[in-house]
Amino acid sequence: MNKLIHVPADRGPEHSGLPCRHSGSAYSAGCNSCAAGDKGTQLLAKLRPVPEAGVMTESVQEPGESTPFGEERDPARVVAFSDAVIAIAITLLVLEIRPPHDTRHLLHGLAALWPSYLAYGVTFMLIGQVWANHHIMFDHIRSADRVVLFLNTMLLMDVAFLPFAASVLAEAFRDGHGQRTAVVLHGIAFELAAVLFNVIWWYAGHDRRLLTTTIDAAGVTAIGRRFQLALVWIGLGTLLGGLVPILGVAVIAAFIPYYWLPIAGELARAKRRSARRDRT
Repeated sequence: MNKLIHVPADRGPEHSGLPCRHSGSAYSAGCNSCAAGDKGTQLLAKLRPVPEAGVMTESVQEPGESTPFGEERDPARVVAFSDAVIAIAITLLVLEIRPPHDTRHLLHGLAALWPSYLAYGVTFMLIGQVWANHHIMFDHIRSADRVVLFLNTMLLMDVAFLPFAASVLAEAFRDGHGQRTAVVLHGIAFELAAVLFNVIWWYAGHDRRLLTTTIDAAGVTAIGRRFQLALVWIGLGTLLGGLVPILGVAVIAAFIPYYWLPIAGELARAKRRSARRDRT
């Protein structure tokens, strides 16, 4: 906040009524010392710009200023924190693969770990898709309010649970018991992630309040449809897994290569933006 202090611009030291510093009498224009001081003052005035004649500004900081509660925030920290959680979760997957104890029959022991390899590969690629889609989503979210923060925290909580679900899946196929339950648990964990993606995108795109201006209505719809497809596909695989476990895993695994394909219109929009930048 700027505080204005008014200083008369038409009054010099000769009109101030102050005594001469050198003689003690009233200010004298004939005093060489006073005249020299006037010249020095005039030189400083030329070197120091004044915002307005007769007005001087002084910066005064208003105490107690703070960010209003619930104000929209830059999502950069949300993305950085999410990347860290996803990176930790995806790294923990390999820790669930235990090396065989019998090194005399090492090849057989390594081959017997196929359930761990299966759970690791499927879960790793699915978490990779979570990471990629999270970036796609937040590339078009310009600000994050408290609702987005809460929903994103719920999503990260689910992601942190995925290494445990993968471990249960591997153990069930290794032992030959509880496979249906394990596949359903694994599928539900990813189904919850798909639900949260849809809710976050729907909330951010409602009236386009939190979206950037770089994405049009067609782009919003295309991303929404991709998220809805994940909801249906993983849900179907989870239901089939409750009946035929290996079939449920196969359906969910088949979802991986398809979901890495570009979203409809994504490449075309990127090419148009590149062409506009080249023209400018």
